[in-house]
Amino acid sequence: MNGKVCIVTGGNTGIGKETARGLAQRGAKVVLACRDTGKGEAARDDIARTTGRTDVEVSALDLASKASIRAFAETFRAKHDRLDVLVNNAGLWTGSRSTTKDGLETTFGVNHVGTWLLTQELLPLLKHSAPSRIVVLSSRMHYQGRMDWDDLQFERRKFSRMKAYGQSKLANVLFTKALSRRLTGTGVTVNAVHPGVVATEFSRDFPQVLMKLFSLFMLTPEQGAACSLHVATAPELAGVTGEYFEKSRAIPAAKAALDEVAQERLWKLTEALAG
Repeated sequence: MNGKVCIVTGGNTGIGKETARGLAQRGAKVVLACRDTGKGEAARDDIARTTGRTDVEVSALDLASKASIRAFAETFRAKHDRLDVLVNNAGLWTGSRSTTKDGLETTFGVNHVGTWLLTQELLPLLKHSAPSRIVVLSSRMHYQGRMDWDDLQFERRKFSRMKAYGQSKLANVLFTKALSRRLTGTGVTVNAVHPGVVATEFSRDFPQVLMKLFSLFMLTPEQGAACSLHVATAPELAGVTGEYFEKSRAIPAAKAALDEVAQERLWKLTEALAG
């Protein structure tokens, strides 16, 4: 990865931080795109200490704000003339319904719409830098996900964190499939990954007694980053696109994720939501 430039969203903690560390260890220049830049700077210092890299950057990015997404992309383009890898790692799981700064239901707005918009903003640079790669963190929960087209944002139905998260992770795979078609012939690949069940701050809203029990069976953040790093860097995956990976192997995605009509319906709807 020497000479390559990579962005990792949510690179200040958990899987994102270990993904960024792995990219830096492989020789890449890494930009940590973080909502909390204070935590981002602490992560940068830790990554620099363990890898010897002095060029890790931190840049503000809030996927709950379209203005922040566009500002991040503008700042990045002003500083860098290439982008080789975009790891769309950041995501959340909320316990109750809330909305983003733009009025979208937060789980859907951050995990899908924010990720979609950031990718669109950076696509010209990814194409310019081809061969390049996009990695989208989904989840095995996309198999249980269902797109409720009449109420995607839980404006009428009772909010369920499980349904909201599963729907957003299914949206990630639908997006990956639709984008891969649009990138045919560009030299840019896009693949979705499931990192495994990982003990991170992602689960901080859950009861701590349960989390202490579950953590005995969870992967470490470093283990969780392995699939993202494989898909982002493995030479044998050059040209592989539109796939869903678990444990660093491409496996069939959920049947619902393979529906091209649903992929295109979500794409058009997201275009409208993202403005």
